[in-house]
Amino acid sequence: SFLSFLSSSEGEERMTAVDALSDSSEVVEMEDVPSQFQVQKHSWDGLRDIIHSSRKYSGMIVNKAPHDFQFVRKTEESSPHSHRLYYLGMPYGSRENSLLYSEIPKKVRKEALLLLSWKQMLDHFQATPHHGMYSREEELLRERKRLGVFGITSYDFHSESGLFLFQASNSLFHCRDGGKNGFMVSPMKPLEIKTQCTGPRMDPKICPADPAFFSFINNNDLWVANIETGEEKRMTYCHKGLSNVLDDPKSAGVATFVIQEEFDRFTGYWWCPTASTEGSEDLKTLRILYEEVDESEVEIIHVPSPALEERKTDSYRYPRTGNKNPKITLKLAEFKTDSKGKIVCAQDKELVQPFAALFPTVEYIARAGWTRDGKYAWAMFLDRPQQRLQLILLPPALFIPVPENEEQRAEFAKTVPENVQPFVIYEETTDVWINVHDIFYPFIQPEGEEEELCFIRANECKTGFCHLYRVTAVLKEGSYDWVQPYVHSEDDFKCPIKEEIALTSGEWEVLARHGSKIWVNEATKLVYFQGTKDTPLEHHLYVVSYESPGEIVRLTTLGFSHSCSMSQNFDMFISHYSSVSTPPCVHVYKLSGSDDDPLHKQPKFWASMMEAASCPPDYIPPEIFHFRAQSDVELYGMVYKPHDVQPGKKHPTVLFVYGGPQVQLVNNSFKGIKYLRLNTLASLGYAVVVIDGRGSCQRGLKFEGALKNQMGQVEIEDQVEGLHYVAEKYGFIDLSRVAIHGWSYGGFLSLMGLICKPNVFKIAIAGAPVTVWMAYDTGYTERYMDIPENNQQGYEAGSVALHVEKLPNEPNRLLILHGFLDENVHFFHTNFLVSQLIRAGKPYQLQIYPNERHSIRCPESGEHYEITLLHFLQEYL
Repeated sequence: SFLSFLSSSEGEERMTAVDALSDSSEVVEMEDVPSQFQVQKHSWDGLRDIIHSSRKYSGMIVNKAPHDFQFVRKTEESSPHSHRLYYLGMPYGSRENSLLYSEIPKKVRKEALLLLSWKQMLDHFQATPHHGMYSREEELLRERKRLGVFGITSYDFHSESGLFLFQASNSLFHCRDGGKNGFMVSPMKPLEIKTQCTGPRMDPKICPADPAFFSFINNNDLWVANIETGEEKRMTYCHKGLSNVLDDPKSAGVATFVIQEEFDRFTGYWWCPTASTEGSEDLKTLRILYEEVDESEVEIIHVPSPALEERKTDSYRYPRTGNKNPKITLKLAEFKTDSKGKIVCAQDKELVQPFAALFPTVEYIARAGWTRDGKYAWAMFLDRPQQRLQLILLPPALFIPVPENEEQRAEFAKTVPENVQPFVIYEETTDVWINVHDIFYPFIQPEGEEEELCFIRANECKTGFCHLYRVTAVLKEGSYDWVQPYVHSEDDFKCPIKEEIALTSGEWEVLARHGSKIWVNEATKLVYFQGTKDTPLEHHLYVVSYESPGEIVRLTTLGFSHSCSMSQNFDMFISHYSSVSTPPCVHVYKLSGSDDDPLHKQPKFWASMMEAASCPPDYIPPEIFHFRAQSDVELYGMVYKPHDVQPGKKHPTVLFVYGGPQVQLVNNSFKGIKYLRLNTLASLGYAVVVIDGRGSCQRGLKFEGALKNQMGQVEIEDQVEGLHYVAEKYGFIDLSRVAIHGWSYGGFLSLMGLICKPNVFKIAIAGAPVTVWMAYDTGYTERYMDIPENNQQGYEAGSVALHVEKLPNEPNRLLILHGFLDENVHFFHTNFLVSQLIRAGKPYQLQIYPNERHSIRCPESGEHYEITLLHFLQEYL
């Protein structure tokens, strides 16, 4: 498939979209020299000192902000505090994340700024494994989640019992605070949960219906255990535990690579929130819905192992675009426990008919969970082209014990009533693509209204902008003989929609992706959400009535971009906010006003969790600009002015680019942590320009969908147009000395820029680029580019490695950087590109990071990359 695709493009002089973009001349016109600003040249050591001092600053403020908040109300009248607030954060002087808490007082003095103290929950506890040696599973999960911090990076919490459960030091720990034992006053020792399992226990969760039990994944199978008795039970037997990936393709309760990387789902199992007690009262049944995956038909690829000196490779299942995805199904693991918490029996259950028969068009299970009363499991199903999403309800009665043979299956199927069935309660379709998100809030069905289900859902397909809807679906029962083989027809299981009411609307969006939440207050019939109603450059917290929608009230201050968390009883919220010129701070607000008009309660500043750090002395924030592009859309960008800008002098310029879907670089939030090096460039005399062109997110589906089937063919136009706009507006850009630089999709576009516009870009510095789309994964590539056989022209035009002949012949105009262990954009991409460059006789420079994956993690590598970047720019731009 891959080779035939390559050979098909050889030997034929075909006009591709890249040709159409290309400029005929390759000559970079030089400005007259007196007006050119010359960047001071530094030795390698000199550059190293510059990078050292800037990294020292970012080390002081990076990752320090508290996150993952849980509010717990303090009910005793005598307490001076209204809530205890739990969170993860990095205390002053510490190098790792820990579990912390703060007390929120009932009264505050208006005139004083109250800074809440961060209190340690855990006593002298080191959470990072010795020498940072993570297991392979943990290391890969850190990559998928883009985690840079060490220590405790997530925790599960059961509010009624006050139980905390978390992974640390390659083991599991628990501790309690609140609940029936009251609140602690000094740090406690967390208790390690012992196990007979070998290997890490991943994705631990507390059973919501009985917090004595918790679950985890070990060696790709699902386990449950009792914290109090120490009993452990393996619930599934999918994985054989062989060292050879080829012979061990099955897993239970684990999200596969593509599901994690491209759909942001990091778990593969979900506890039912309620226990059922059928028959004898002292036995209760606990249930877990889980995904079983069979990857036997998925291609295996080999990536160099971190233990490079052993010359080993790691084997992964990696579905390349157009090839086979894993086979999937949903199952139930059930177990019964007695009054002493002993597991009496356990059962594995499967759907009454094969998953592929019931849902023949479903390729991905994007999300899953349970309604709060435990009556239904639910799932979001997506088809392979990612243009149809279905919300499905699955009653537990639809699952039967896994049979040993066909006769037994028929016996079990007879016990499933004919009116027990899946329900398709909602469907979204589009001809662009579906952006998967978490926002689905099913209400509990009122007594006597079991034939309807009301829920709140965010939908982007309806208007092209993501908005909230209150939907009522009628659970229309059919009649199915589950003993006979089921043959699917298009409208099976489909529920009529009784009403669908838009709660928000307009050319802006409700934030739904990347883990965004909504908070529904059923007492006041209000829903709190985050969105871009006021400007696409700022995120704010808003509230609207879901009963009689109309006015939308903003709760956060304009002039900043906010990320918020609401308290469980909706009386407080926390905002982590910043602007281009103000580093992040974290404040607690209390909503005050009349209970008769809850929509218009006003946020009052209550206390601070973290004040903004001071900027480094040489920090000058970027300026945000916008312009109307030829494509008739408003585009936003930002420019870092050179620090010693002099009238009439033209400065060398770096166009820093990402340019792909799901990302917005230009917004009113602080850039001095993640993008501090852009300020470093400006301090050395470079101008730095960043533009969010068509294809970037938060501007609606049509704007992002401009890339559909033609990645790499529209983005450079917008970048170049923005560059010229800045040159004209500010007058300090030397258009004969422009470098283009970015990582990942930005690396791909840096190459595309040099291929299509060699007379605009003097040099390109491409980090971890995708160079041939045929070699990238199914979930991402097919969403944006369709499968290769339907879009050969798009794949060819967008694969930079097939257009190396258009790259310049002068040396020192191309630098490629790549982590050798990259298991996302495999080093193969750079390898293949370099082979093509050599065949075409083109000059290039290559910088390999032997111990890095897709993100550079090791501080020495990060420092080396930054010095390399500065050195290459000063020598050749």
